[in-house]
Amino acid sequence: MLFLHEGFGSLSPFSCLKTSEEPFPVCLSGQLDPIQKLFLDSIRRYSTASQTAGGLVDAGSEYERNLAEEVAKLQRLYGGGDLASFPEFKFSEPTFDDVSHK
Repeated sequence: MLFLHEGFGSLSPFSCLKTSEEPFPVCLSGQLDPIQKLFLDSIRRYSTASQTAGGLVDAGSEYERNLAEEVAKLQRLYGGGDLASFPEFKFSEPTFDDVSHK
């Protein structure tokens, strides 16, 4: 999906295109600032590496151990269950007694 993006108002003399696949607008002129190019390349590399790793990149065994300890603390504190999913709330309809008016 393409969106027309007008830079920063009057500060930007050109329009940029933004696709749903790209995190940032790509300028129509085709020229990127060298810093922008380095930044976008590093984001793309990190995205690929995180998809390959299935999570955080370069997360060592100490991080995994700390994460497991914190999850265990939260499960003890909140009574277990799956902490990664949104809780399901179930409300029952209240029952009312019939009251006769005299």
